[in-house]
Amino acid sequence: MKTKEIVLTALFIALSFIGASVKVMGSIAFDSMPGFLGALLLGPTYGAFIGMTGHLLTAMLSGFPLSFPVHMIIMIDMGLTMAVFSLVYQKIAKKDDFSLKGVIVAGILGVIMNGPISLIMLIPFLLPAIGFAGMIAFLPVLSGIAALNIILACFVYKLLPYRIEKVRKKI
Repeated sequence: MKTKEIVLTALFIALSFIGASVKVMGSIAFDSMPGFLGALLLGPTYGAFIGMTGHLLTAMLSGFPLSFPVHMIIMIDMGLTMAVFSLVYQKIAKKDDFSLKGVIVAGILGVIMNGPISLIMLIPFLLPAIGFAGMIAFLPVLSGIAALNIILACFVYKLLPYRIEKVRKKI
């Protein structure tokens, strides 16, 4: 691990903590924006770690409203979402500094993983507690907030000065 990677990871985790305080519904918050940005800048491993830590912070601040085991599953899903988002973006963008096509494809996949796939993973735990209607009620909120987190992360990534892009390439 390089010092720059550690410092940037810590910065993004701190930003996740701030985002975790901006809640929309229960433990659904703006904690994943730094994870998506970290996935773009630092790659899939760091992005996954930031995303997982961000969700854990949100769940802790919310008092684990869906239970500790459910939030651990969501945490794993967040890590997978960040890793896949990063890998898909890298595959499409290749050497480009910014790829609109990469952002769109990776973003759509990120929303699908963070919304419907996350809910499918939680069916055995949430369906008995909140029913089918409750599960469906989460879908637009989860997907919408995921989309906003991704859009914000991509917007910030696009606006980063060229010199920061050069630093990213050296990491």
